[in-house]
Amino acid sequence: MEAQDRAAHREQEAEPPRGFGRRRFLGYVLAAPTLTVAARIGADALAPDVAAAAVPAVAPGVVPSLPGPAEILDLNDLLTSAALPTANLITIRVEPDGTAHFALPRAEVGQGITTSSAMIVAEELDLPLDRIKVTLADARPELLFNQLTGGSNTTISTFTPIRIAAAVARGRLLRAAALELGEAVDTLTAKAGVITSATGIRLTYGELAVKAAALTDTQVAVTLKDPDAFQVIGTPRSRVDALDAVTGRKKFAMDVHVPGALPTMVCRPPTINGTVRSVDNLAEVRAMPGITDVVAVSTGVAVRGRTFGQCIDAVRALKVTWGPGTAEGASDATVLQELRAAELPLVVPPLDLLTKAVDARFTFHFASNGALETNCAVADVRPGSAEIWASLKSPIVAQEKIALQLGLPPTAVKVHVTEGGGSFGRKLFHDAAGEAAEISKAIGKPVRLMWHRTDDFRQGRTHPMSTSRVRATYALGEVLTYEQRHTSVATDFSHGVGEVITSEAARLPVADLTFSETMFALTQSSPYHFGVTTQLLSEVDHGFNTGSMRNIYSPNVRCAQELVVDELARKTGQDALGFRRRFLKDERARAVLDKVAEAGRWGRTMAPGTAQGVAIHPEYHSFVAVLAEIDCRPETTGRKIRDAWTGPRVTKIVCAVDVGLAVNPRGLEAQMMGGISDGIALALTSGLHLKDGRFLESSWDNYFYTRQWNTPPELEIVVMPSTGDRPGGAGELAVAASMAAVACAYGRATGTMPTTFPVNHAAPLPFTPTPAVPPIPASPTDGRDRAL
Repeated sequence: MEAQDRAAHREQEAEPPRGFGRRRFLGYVLAAPTLTVAARIGADALAPDVAAAAVPAVAPGVVPSLPGPAEILDLNDLLTSAALPTANLITIRVEPDGTAHFALPRAEVGQGITTSSAMIVAEELDLPLDRIKVTLADARPELLFNQLTGGSNTTISTFTPIRIAAAVARGRLLRAAALELGEAVDTLTAKAGVITSATGIRLTYGELAVKAAALTDTQVAVTLKDPDAFQVIGTPRSRVDALDAVTGRKKFAMDVHVPGALPTMVCRPPTINGTVRSVDNLAEVRAMPGITDVVAVSTGVAVRGRTFGQCIDAVRALKVTWGPGTAEGASDATVLQELRAAELPLVVPPLDLLTKAVDARFTFHFASNGALETNCAVADVRPGSAEIWASLKSPIVAQEKIALQLGLPPTAVKVHVTEGGGSFGRKLFHDAAGEAAEISKAIGKPVRLMWHRTDDFRQGRTHPMSTSRVRATYALGEVLTYEQRHTSVATDFSHGVGEVITSEAARLPVADLTFSETMFALTQSSPYHFGVTTQLLSEVDHGFNTGSMRNIYSPNVRCAQELVVDELARKTGQDALGFRRRFLKDERARAVLDKVAEAGRWGRTMAPGTAQGVAIHPEYHSFVAVLAEIDCRPETTGRKIRDAWTGPRVTKIVCAVDVGLAVNPRGLEAQMMGGISDGIALALTSGLHLKDGRFLESSWDNYFYTRQWNTPPELEIVVMPSTGDRPGGAGELAVAASMAAVACAYGRATGTMPTTFPVNHAAPLPFTPTPAVPPIPASPTDGRDRAL
């Protein structure tokens, strides 16, 4: 019987593979003292899992739209394809202690990718999750496009290479066990890091790790697990770093110990990108307690001291004569004027007696890219070499540009990627790392650079101010055309797609706009059949420090579109949700929309001044729908909390998300929660006020991100059943849909479609701006009172 079973097993393995999970791939066992493996992967990994699905039928009367560029090839597809050629350089190593080590060439900034990556290794290697050790790889220029963290791409692009490498390791361990025991491989079973023979003999992975190693690189074929057999992937798991995070043992850049690296801060100009003309009390500040060095650099005046408190005192004491910045005199009004002048024209007019139109213009103000962890880095620059520690989502660009800045070959600059406390796109840039390197070189000593929170808000990266002009024509209840002209302050894409060639290309005067246009085309798509559809980008002004933030253009573009969809539904006398269902292109989009409608009881009777709103967002082969309920009654909007902006209250959120295959549903829920908080903030409360060339906000206490009193008391996240064998994008997915749903709810509750975001932007400032000189405000002295 056992022989028959083994024969049947071999015959089954010889059958043609079924879908993605049963494809055979090639991998490598690499020459190393202990078992080390890698994937060999090519374009076959991108082949469809199954036969292409039939094109969904278009509802009767609906004017179909041609697919947009992002529906054919989106940014995530581009990043995944670019990463394939170097997948064989990413390795998994099995140690004699039975642990598996994987250096992830991405940045963990709180999104949980170290956990999901460990789960993928654990699944295919049949090793307990707590035996998987995931670290972050140093900058590796040979990886080219394979070390960029962005575009919700990490899990998508690494999913198959990690599985192949882990499957190679498992197969090699089984083979080593078979040789050790003198038994056939197919009589052995591997489970939880132990290989057991049919006679009950057990060998651990640790005992076999050296025996399974290779003297020369060896190519092997593997068959991946069928998704039906998954035991780890698809199950909710807590983060592998959760205990370290809550006990303070997790290591960030400021936790790295480098001998002699003392606290360092920078006195920054009062206006954006101002320059140092002179330091008027240099000797006096150098003589202050604890201060070791004071030096002018390209971004201001750096001070190095024994403690950060002493550095703050020195920064506040400096008297600097400043030159003009790059946005002198600019204000919200002047930037808005430039944006409106640069708007591309709408070309389809409504035709009298035949068609009508919804015509709207939306304004989205600057938003801060400041994360919970301020911008920081450690640098040790010496003659002929440099070493950098920072949270970096594009470390190859950082290494090569810092090397150029220091006049060193890239091989002389080591860049270590540390874990980061948030990003919002901020850590795509190496501003702090480059600044720390400049300071360290100038004073000839290692530095531990930390930006003050005010630096982040006033001189850090911002999400660009933009307008969206939308016109949709309709007749007899059908949408005939949809035009959207998005005009934005230029988004800085100088990080390229992770390596120095595209990074430099993105900085060229002509290529800059071309790069932005490409990013816009590869990320923006309409989920609706709205006839002839065009979405175009125009950009202005290069005087600001900008960045992609989460979702790049999507929150603003989607918010504008969903508000227009609500208006179309109203003007044609249709239910807002039913209208969306009818025009949606994809059945997966309808499924998430139906789920939030059911779970959120769409259409239920609500009190005057309160309302529901709903929105849908497709992104990177994933879909999300959000239903929001809001309270805009005076007793709510007028509630008082000290030094706070309260305003409307989102009272309920229901979110349904379909990412194809959810590697870690619990992590996915957390990502949705974070994105929802972002969307609420962008819609209602969090924006920067620009006046006289500087931003007035200076910290979280006056930049009103979603607070405890504004978070919804009711929050439900529904992870939809798997709709595929591969993961889709998730990291940024919920931001656009939640912002749009909240905006739609606000419009329905107040009876007026909002057109300026955040909606509180024009209200009187609920705070007194701190002075721009000195750039760091005085530390509060009433902390005990505020804790009561």
